[in-house]
Amino acid sequence: MPFKQLSGLDASFLFLETPEMPMHVGAMHLLELPKGFRGRYVNALRRLYAARMPATPALRRRLWWMPLNLANPAWVDAEPDLNYHIVEHPLPSPKKGSPVRDARALLEEAVSQLHPQLLDRSKPLWRMHVIEGLPRSASGCKQVGVLSQVHHAAVDGQAAVALGNVLFDTTPEPRELEIRPSRRSKTFRIGMVEMLRGALGNEASQVVRLVRELPAALGTLAGTAKGALSPKQLLGKGSGNVTLAPATPMNRSVTPARAFASASMPLSELKALGHAHGATLNDLVLMLCAGALRSYLLQHQQLPRKSLVAAVPISLRPAGDTRPDNQASMSLISLGTHLADPGKRLAHIRTASQAMKTTMGRMKSILPTDFPSIGIPWLMEAAASLYGKARVAERLPQVANLVISNVPGPQVPIYLAGARVLANCPTSIVVHGLALNITVQSFDAHMDFGLMADAAALPDIKALALALGAALDELRALPLPAALTIAPEHKVSRTRRASRVKADGSTARSR
Repeated sequence: MPFKQLSGLDASFLFLETPEMPMHVGAMHLLELPKGFRGRYVNALRRLYAARMPATPALRRRLWWMPLNLANPAWVDAEPDLNYHIVEHPLPSPKKGSPVRDARALLEEAVSQLHPQLLDRSKPLWRMHVIEGLPRSASGCKQVGVLSQVHHAAVDGQAAVALGNVLFDTTPEPRELEIRPSRRSKTFRIGMVEMLRGALGNEASQVVRLVRELPAALGTLAGTAKGALSPKQLLGKGSGNVTLAPATPMNRSVTPARAFASASMPLSELKALGHAHGATLNDLVLMLCAGALRSYLLQHQQLPRKSLVAAVPISLRPAGDTRPDNQASMSLISLGTHLADPGKRLAHIRTASQAMKTTMGRMKSILPTDFPSIGIPWLMEAAASLYGKARVAERLPQVANLVISNVPGPQVPIYLAGARVLANCPTSIVVHGLALNITVQSFDAHMDFGLMADAAALPDIKALALALGAALDELRALPLPAALTIAPEHKVSRTRRASRVKADGSTARSR
């Protein structure tokens, strides 16, 4: 294996990690096993991973640290112990006479407990938790839950989707992958001399690259700043993206505890509504989150007069690039939560989103994902520790209130080790000052929402998930622009709509 030092962006997720801020991502999967399934599902999952492991380089490597943690670590080959990486968690049997609890609600509680557990850095940075003991599905089939955990240092959202394309199938029968044996020799450790030589060589190449690209970057920054900092923007008459975020319960230092909830919404209807209103699917995701947040904060008498601002990740990944690393940056979008009229709120979000795209379109070519790292580990780890201990998030204004991320996913039914995936809700990261992360992924016929929060900041996260259903009804009730209607096949009756919204804040499976 050639010397592969982590990029500056990848390594930052390691150096910023603390017990209060685990830096792994993943998803909550609700699975329905085929009729007649026998045995333990955890064993079926281990067999699948063992067969697919040669095609998943992100799962077959671990960290090799620099002497004295002087610079970014490197990746070396590793042989995962699947008995450790894929583990089973049986839920306690319900007490006699107690009401039957919803499988999704039980699974969300398990995710809230398991997600904060840090990954072992001496091993490959991933784990799968199989949750047994869920009630059977409506068709009488056994259900299990799976929580995946992959460190953000190893993958970003799109890289995780590429990894899922290898592990998931589109039929109940797992496919046979054509895997060519690798001819390169594996490297399980790196000598100190080689490590230092590689780090210094990488450092020199980073400095040369930065110097070479500096003139073009400065020109791009100047042009972007001139547009973004125009009087119209600064006076708040434009998109409203160039502004500090108001204070909310989400803008506080986080604790090690997490609260998780989920929701699912019909994808075809969202696409039809977006087409009817001239909005993108991402605009509608922001609109739904804005409506739910406004309703939730109003109910708690905590809605600011100023609009909430979302930090929205943007991909810097070229088309066709499936490398297991991070190629993303962050942008800011005003959510229009100060607007009571949902029509005006949608127009505000569309304007803010377009302004962000215009600005980031100029900036994407110069945003760095790698940079010199000598001494950076010490600085970032010290800063992360001090930021939390000093509770800086409560002392300084924030640039955003929460993170909202929309990751494209498979829009067909998928299976994992023979089990059909009924829900695929992302689980992501919260950090000091941003105690709420809403990550959304299109899947099969749905948009699946995963709401991860600091348990102290938002203990009733399920209420916010339930508010997403009300926000969808608010969107449906908007009058359509003249001469635009939703096709009959996309319309949903009020009875069917009501049946989708469940007490745990999720929506039932749309068929």
